[in-house]
Amino acid sequence: MSDFVQAEQITGAKQTLDRLRANMRQTIKGKDDVIEQVLICVVAGGHLLIEDLPGVGKTTLAYSLARSLDCGFSRIQFTSDLLPSDVTGVAIYDEATKEFAFKPGPVFANVVLADEINRATPKTQSALLEVMDRARVTVDGQAHAVGSPFLVFATQNPVDYEGTFPLPESQMDRFLMRLQMGYPQPGDELEILRSTRTGYDAIRLNAVATREDILRLQALAAQVFVEDSVLDYILKIVAATRTEADFRAGVSVRGGLALRTAAQARALANGRDFVLPDDVAELVAPVLAHRLGLVRQTSDALEERRAIGAILKRILTLIPSPV
Repeated sequence: MSDFVQAEQITGAKQTLDRLRANMRQTIKGKDDVIEQVLICVVAGGHLLIEDLPGVGKTTLAYSLARSLDCGFSRIQFTSDLLPSDVTGVAIYDEATKEFAFKPGPVFANVVLADEINRATPKTQSALLEVMDRARVTVDGQAHAVGSPFLVFATQNPVDYEGTFPLPESQMDRFLMRLQMGYPQPGDELEILRSTRTGYDAIRLNAVATREDILRLQALAAQVFVEDSVLDYILKIVAATRTEADFRAGVSVRGGLALRTAAQARALANGRDFVLPDDVAELVAPVLAHRLGLVRQTSDALEERRAIGAILKRILTLIPSPV
């Protein structure tokens, strides 16, 4: 072990994450890879976007995570008539004190489920920009800190779905990762059909990790060692996206930092206090793909996602992995 993280701390982190994995598997069948990436996002202290067709378990996944954590949780159903103040809160005049008092909105929680985020107008979507970046809300010139830890777990239908508004690039850049659920395997779907549970409101899970556990995991992940050759590997991947002719623009500096942070979290989740090149390579698509767009745009969002993923895979084959 390095000087940064002690062996007993690694063991404790692994035990906490093992409890969370086992708990979420009770309701999320056959999606161990998705659960793993969700936990990496939690450990990294980042926000998560799940984009997929309706009815494949996006909201159930969010509820399973929230029920597994002994933290504050709120759900915001995004619709076209939702206002920014419905998300962040509003200052209300108090007749008794003759002053305006701030009434916090549902964003003041540790885990915030932004359900079908792309059904809200761009103005309402932008209400999340500051809070996702700074974990605070500014109303009438006054800053109000939200919960710590703070995770926005957003779900959305494909952007070409009827009644949706594409998230702006600045908003997409605030999400650490974007994942896809996909359809379950036949055996897992059969087990779901046999279940008596009919919706995510019926999820009954005990909390297996506290707020302090999550903060401890995030602090440990920040101490995971990243060797200079691995940092150079990250830089070369990011730089390659900026010279790729098929992309409108390359990955931002924030995107490079996100890839490093996610790799640190993956290393910790795998019981290591140092990052391997494989940690970086495995996270390139979920961390970087949603920050990129094609020069030749297509009307099919899923087709564009596949094309971007193929280009990133090609970039990885061209950049030698450090030994």
